[in-house]
Amino acid sequence: MKYIILLITFITFFYSCKKEDKMPPIDNAIDLDGTQINDSSLTYPERFLLSAAKPNPSNIDLNTPVIIAAHGFTASTFEWIELRDFAKSTGQFYTSIVLLGGHGRDYSDFKAASWQDWQQPIIDEYVRLRNLGYTNISFIGSSTGCPLVLNAVYDSKINPDVLKNIFLIDPIIVPSNKILSIVNTVGPALSYSTSEMEAGENGFWYKYRPYQALSQLNDLTQLVRKNLEDGIVLPSNVKMYVYKSKDDGSADPVSAPILYSGVKQSDGSKFSVQMVNSNLHVFTRLKGRPTVFTEDLQLQQTTFNEIKSKL
Repeated sequence: MKYIILLITFITFFYSCKKEDKMPPIDNAIDLDGTQINDSSLTYPERFLLSAAKPNPSNIDLNTPVIIAAHGFTASTFEWIELRDFAKSTGQFYTSIVLLGGHGRDYSDFKAASWQDWQQPIIDEYVRLRNLGYTNISFIGSSTGCPLVLNAVYDSKINPDVLKNIFLIDPIIVPSNKILSIVNTVGPALSYSTSEMEAGENGFWYKYRPYQALSQLNDLTQLVRKNLEDGIVLPSNVKMYVYKSKDDGSADPVSAPILYSGVKQSDGSKFSVQMVNSNLHVFTRLKGRPTVFTEDLQLQQTTFNEIKSKL
């Protein structure tokens, strides 16, 4: 009965603004969804991808730890530039920021992409770096980047022989918005939903979320929850660390205990989970936010330093 009422409410709310087969009111001048603004990694890949920045790495490069960073559902490489800048300031590890497939271009590309398309660039960059000879590679995912990384490992889409760590920041295993679970039913009436952003976030996140993309997110999270029910055993010598905001409007905090129950390290031990005092989704990203408190910056830097210490 609860879901029937929810379904009726959802359809009633969105049916009046039904936009099936219509484009949202995209402002090409400021929206990532438009045709004028693209993710910077498409123009300057060497500023984001280590494989492009160092196509002929030295022996020192090959033995320096590398973190491949995967961003979230409607995000872009912007979500991880603060980690990139932190890495450069320390000089102790490299980052390689991946743009998820179908992202960073325009609304039509986002609408047409499957979650497998989103995932493929993560796999591709790992393969490129491994083939170049890098010996110490880790993944870090934020939000949707987390289930994409977990699935790649679970389904053996990569050779994990040089994989050392998996860091998950605010993983979206269970979405906070429970309406996502019925998006396949009501999606045609929805067509798209709108996400309001702050001025500093325009051009770096999609403002409009097509129901087809929401459906793919639902499929991905359902699949990974099934993987977790079956049990995920990490490859030998791979460690995992989870950081989860206690108050998160996108990823339900229950995502952390579900991960803790469903994943084991190769020796059978459990991994580290930290529930952090934050109400920010992807608390490691502060750029573009309207207000940043001292506590937010301290938490970000503490987390970055902890990650560095585990490489």
